[in-house]
Amino acid sequence: MVYPLIEESEKSDLKDLTDGFESISRRFPLPKYAVSIVHGRMPQATKDYEMARFKKGETNVLVATTVIEVGVDVPNASVMVIENADRFGLSQLHQLRGRVGRGAEQSYCILMTGDKLGNDARTRLATMVRTNDGFEIAETDLRLRGPGDMMGTQQSGLPELLLADLIHDAELLQQARASALRILDADPDLVAPAHARMAAALRDQIRDNTVWGRIS
Repeated sequence: MVYPLIEESEKSDLKDLTDGFESISRRFPLPKYAVSIVHGRMPQATKDYEMARFKKGETNVLVATTVIEVGVDVPNASVMVIENADRFGLSQLHQLRGRVGRGAEQSYCILMTGDKLGNDARTRLATMVRTNDGFEIAETDLRLRGPGDMMGTQQSGLPELLLADLIHDAELLQQARASALRILDADPDLVAPAHARMAAALRDQIRDNTVWGRIS
């Protein structure tokens, strides 16, 4: 069971791990069942201990935050339930889903949401339901969030191109890149007279965008 928050927040109505752990423990009581809990505020040794218990089958249910997103390999885990799945990004949902289905058993990932969803959230969830293809998921994520600014610190959104749209003109941009690579293969230093204007434009761009040292 994956929750977006550790504790209840007055600023949101998202389901939280603390309440979820109590509810799940009541639904799957001792001694027949055992429930583990893992979140980012726990000491690493405690997280490792709880994950080891779950992997060995000493606990039947693991209640966690997205701390289990990567680096967790439990082949016998076959069902994942993600609460408030509409609040997670596509890549994160795809990473989480990859924690189940690692063994021979038929596996399921159940995405729980409220009934008030925006268009982007509906697209994310529909994509998750439709495909397991990481490339298709990444492409949809790029279309929804944008790539950010490669030359700056912005991590999402679309860069401002003068003559093209990164999503709608993707094929044209690929052709332009292929043409640029052919030119550079033939004239790496752009010294040919035919490439003089390109060389001048590149020098201007480099002079106006020397921000690499400020990126952290």
